[in-house]
Amino acid sequence: MNQENELEMDKIDISQIVNLFDFEKLAVSKMANMAYEYVASGAADEFTVRWNRQALDAIKLNPTVLVDVSQIDTSTSLLGLDLSHPILIAPTAYHKIMHPEGELATARGAGDASAVYVVSSFTTTPLEEITRVATQPLWLQLYVRDDRHFTKDLVQEAEYQGCRALCITVDTPVAGARNRQQRVNFALPHGIHTPHMQDAFALTKSLTWKDIEWLKSFAKIPVLLKGILNPEDAEKAVQSGVSGIIVSNHSGRNLDTVPATIEALPRIAEKVNKRIPILMDGGIRRGTDVLKAIALGANAVLVGKPICFGLACGGAEGVTKVLEILRNEFELAMALTGKTTIASIDSSVIWK
Repeated sequence: MNQENELEMDKIDISQIVNLFDFEKLAVSKMANMAYEYVASGAADEFTVRWNRQALDAIKLNPTVLVDVSQIDTSTSLLGLDLSHPILIAPTAYHKIMHPEGELATARGAGDASAVYVVSSFTTTPLEEITRVATQPLWLQLYVRDDRHFTKDLVQEAEYQGCRALCITVDTPVAGARNRQQRVNFALPHGIHTPHMQDAFALTKSLTWKDIEWLKSFAKIPVLLKGILNPEDAEKAVQSGVSGIIVSNHSGRNLDTVPATIEALPRIAEKVNKRIPILMDGGIRRGTDVLKAIALGANAVLVGKPICFGLACGGAEGVTKVLEILRNEFELAMALTGKTTIASIDSSVIWK
């Protein structure tokens, strides 16, 4: 039996999946326990993981009725890209532990769902191979290494391969206390490696604003900072001249008991005051979550864990379905709150 037939037989029937929570329920039985624990877990007691969802759930919506919603337009522009919707694939590592085709399936799924895919530095597939199958824009998430020549080479490789932006992760000088990963002795299975990060667990403690200035001195594509929670850091980011920021708590995987990203977002949006784009990740599972994030100041959102579960359950098709469900729910949320365009979504849709 060839690999293609094996993959077809191994697929879960995802036709009956109706929301993103269904994907995680199926993934529990589909994924190896070590892989599932890696994706699902957070740091320490996982308060922040839970708060990401609880804070989104606690926000009430304020609909406006008797509005013509026969035409809903989810298109938007971001860093020179015309997007059909404001939902991006967040960078997540090690896709081959979730599905044999790894990041290739993710890229194909992103293409079929018209979504930007932010490739992780910890991809288990070379960037060159991902770009061959990608039909939508790719961005690269970057961990700056102590070996600056290595980092510069990777940035230039990303540019050569056509990546349209760099997302610099700034909230991980060290990895957090990831107890659930420790309990399962997480390690990459034999034969799976990270071609662009040879030491998968080495991080630099020396990253500072001077390094952001250094990166900007040679990067030819937009630079965003991923991992901003403090409004003062957001102001420094604007002053540093970066092209955008991503409000993120690393999905609760590093420092536990930091606030939910949707709670941090309004303060940061007020400080930034539309000078640069703001994206947000963390806990996005429903179309109403996307609406709330945009209403509170985000230009777009990123989803990570649901993409991993969709990939595990159905390969490229699973990734596409995750994004299509979320986009459809977002369109419904827009219609049901009387908002027909992204530009029309503002804080008036939030019940106060």
